[in-house]
Amino acid sequence: MALLQLHATTALLGDRGVLIAGDSGAGKSTLALALVRRCIFSGRFATLVADDRTDIKVCGGRILAAAPRPLAGLVEVHGLGPRSVDHERRAVVDLLVRLVEPGLAPRYQEGDFEAVAGCLVSSVALPQRQAELACSVVLSWLDLPPF
Repeated sequence: MALLQLHATTALLGDRGVLIAGDSGAGKSTLALALVRRCIFSGRFATLVADDRTDIKVCGGRILAAAPRPLAGLVEVHGLGPRSVDHERRAVVDLLVRLVEPGLAPRYQEGDFEAVAGCLVSSVALPQRQAELACSVVLSWLDLPPF
């Protein structure tokens, strides 16, 4: 399958890949960095894979995410611009987080799936710009500490 580029940020939390999609300014980078910090604080490996743009391809029925070459190892810090960060070259996506307007996010998640590049992946819709709430949902969804 050909490479597909999404307006999304990807983080690797332990062995779990999280693809975070949403409009510009929705808080994709903020959420990814908050998730990475939380995991590292609890003693678990975590790092950024891609920020703002993620290259996607399907391999063996799984979604593989990577940063486009010019953006690899960079994260945009709001108000400061791009900054260098540690990163992994790629991750298998286990969860798609779609950041939506707060009124459109369901109060309780029911285990939805969404097709990405023709491959189904677990998905949750969470309110944008609410990283603290989103972190708790994502970590719980993936059975990561403290859950």
